[in-house]
Amino acid sequence: MHVLPSDPGFEAVHLFAAAHFTLDVWEAYFGHPIPWHFARDYDRLELSLLPSLDNAHIGWGFLETGGTWEHGGEYRAYSLNFDVVAHEIGHAIIYSVAGMPVSDDVPGEYFGFHESAADMVALIASLHFGSVVEELLENTKGNLYTFNQLNRFAELAGNAQIRMAANTRTLQEFVSGWSSEHALSEPLTGAMFDILVDIFHERLLVHDLITPEMEDLSDQLEETPYYSDVMQALFDARYALDPEGFRISLLEARDFLGAYLAAAWSMLDAENLTYAAVEKALLIVDQETTGGAFHSIIEGNFRMRGIGFAQAGPRLAEADEDSHAHSVRTRVPIG
Repeated sequence: MHVLPSDPGFEAVHLFAAAHFTLDVWEAYFGHPIPWHFARDYDRLELSLLPSLDNAHIGWGFLETGGTWEHGGEYRAYSLNFDVVAHEIGHAIIYSVAGMPVSDDVPGEYFGFHESAADMVALIASLHFGSVVEELLENTKGNLYTFNQLNRFAELAGNAQIRMAANTRTLQEFVSGWSSEHALSEPLTGAMFDILVDIFHERLLVHDLITPEMEDLSDQLEETPYYSDVMQALFDARYALDPEGFRISLLEARDFLGAYLAAAWSMLDAENLTYAAVEKALLIVDQETTGGAFHSIIEGNFRMRGIGFAQAGPRLAEADEDSHAHSVRTRVPIG
C-alpha cells in the first residue's frame, strides 16, 4: 500500500509509521518486545490527530499530536515531524523499562532524564534512515559538531523550543534549582551526544580513517572557537578518501550507543533516578560488553558536564502548560 502526501489519510499513516518504526528500532536494541506501560488497561496505543492542539504528548493508552502556526504562518503538523513522534514514543519506552514514580519524592533529575532519554530515542532512531545518514555525512564530512540535522533536533512544544544535542550546559547551572525539565535535560543530552561522537571517532581510528593526532586535536579543540575552522578541513580531506568507511563507522557508533542505552535504562529505577545513576549503569554495561573499551569516554564526558560532582536543586516554580512531567503523561487511572 502506497499513500501519497496529497492523500487526506497521509498524516495518519505517517504518524503510525513513525511510531511503529521507532518502537521497532528500540525493541531490536533491547532484544525483546517493549510492553506498553499502560498494558494493564489497554493492549495497544491509540494514535490521534488533534489539529487544534499546539503540542504532542503521550498518555495512558494514547498519543495525541497537534501542530503549530509559529513557523512562517504555515501550519505544520507534529505528526509529520519524525523527531516529535519518536520523542513521545521514547517517553513510553522509559516509563515501561524504568517505571513511573509512585511518590512525589523522586529526584528532579528524573524529569530531566526523561526528556534527555526521549531525545536520544529520536536521535538514534533517525540514524536508521539511510537518507538521513547519507545527507548528514555529505553535509558534515563526519564533523558532527558542525551545525547539522542530527545535533539540532527538538520536540517542538508551544514555545517552539529547539534543543541542541551538541551543547555546553553543565549540571552546576542547576544546583540552585530548575524550572524547566527540558533545560535540565541538556547537560545529560550533551554528554550523550559527546559520547556518540567520541565512539564515532574511535571507530574511525579502528578503520584507519583518521589519525591518532587528528583525534587528539579534536579532543583538545572541543568547545573552543577554533574547532570548526581547524577540524572541518581535516574532516573534508579524510572523508573524501573513503565516504563508505565513514558511513560504516557512524552506524557502528550508533549501534554501540543504542545497545548501551537500552541495557543501562533497564537497570534504572524511577524512584532513585539521577544522572550519576545513569553514568554508573553505562559503565557497568561497558564493562560487561567490551571489558571497558569506552570507560574513559563515558566517565570523561559525564565529568565535563559536572555529573558526579553536582546534583540538580529543587523545582523553583510550579509546572506550567509546557511541562510534560506534570501532564497527561503522568496521569494513571485509579484502579
